[in-house]
Amino acid sequence: MISFFEDFFELQKTFHQILFSWLPFSMGDLMYILLGITLLYYCITLFKKKCRNSSLLKLLMVINIFYFIYQIFWGMLYFQTPIIKKLSNQEKPEINKAKKLALQYLEKCKTTRQLVHEDHQGVFVITNLKSVQQEILYQQTKLPQYISDKKVTQVLSIKPSLFKNVMSFTGILGYYNPFTAEAQYNAELPHTFIPFTTAHESSHQLGFAREQEANFIGYLIGINSSNNDLRYSTEYFTLKSLLKFIVDEDPAFVKSVLNQYSPAMRRDRLYEKRFIFNHQGWLDTFFGFTNNLFLKSNQQEGSVTYSYFIDLLLNYEN
Repeated sequence: MISFFEDFFELQKTFHQILFSWLPFSMGDLMYILLGITLLYYCITLFKKKCRNSSLLKLLMVINIFYFIYQIFWGMLYFQTPIIKKLSNQEKPEINKAKKLALQYLEKCKTTRQLVHEDHQGVFVITNLKSVQQEILYQQTKLPQYISDKKVTQVLSIKPSLFKNVMSFTGILGYYNPFTAEAQYNAELPHTFIPFTTAHESSHQLGFAREQEANFIGYLIGINSSNNDLRYSTEYFTLKSLLKFIVDEDPAFVKSVLNQYSPAMRRDRLYEKRFIFNHQGWLDTFFGFTNNLFLKSNQQEGSVTYSYFIDLLLNYEN
């Protein structure tokens, strides 16, 4: 049955990309706006006695139809065989191995950071986002066959979200729209986030539903890329993920690694921290809570858990 839904995903994705990929804006975002207006209208009419029953019925119908289509198009993919079972080594992630790998990626980040561009403040900046996106499509064709047998359409359907202003206050970096097969990213993010976020969302386009598996596929897409922007963003994400995994066990080690950042990397980190601090608030807390519930209801760990990605990473490196 899961194999059937995987085949159906490929069919509807191809159809939706033909319909919507050529548009310069996100059709999926417009659909969400119309859905929101519809739900709001029915919620308002609930306060009118004359049409309360019919409005409630219509509201429930809209919600159920939306949820049913979501499950058909996307939700069933959460039950695919986990990537970890495709790896020959299935060891539990160890702190010492993670530390060793963190030091390796620290040096990689230092080297790659010297090859990218920066703005007048000395912060990393992407010079050609289109070339990054094209490189992501190319690297999808290079994924190891034993990990991914997904069909690569080579259709560029990666777009900036229309909700970027709101997204900056929610902690959401990007998302995949299963109703239009579009991958959206927050264009207001610090540029250190954008290439890897785009690779992550493109992994959802391939059909990898689980968040940490999409991180791992994004890692495979970016880590050996000849595009310096994509490779630096991927190496930097990997380093940060390793440090977040280690910090509870050995905060002194993490502090030592942070002190070894190059001056350029420190500027990038400071810019990220300022961006996050300036966009903290109740929306960030609310969406963090709801996203955590959403992930756990779809066969995944919570949103703040990095162990599965680290598990995949360490086993793959071994």
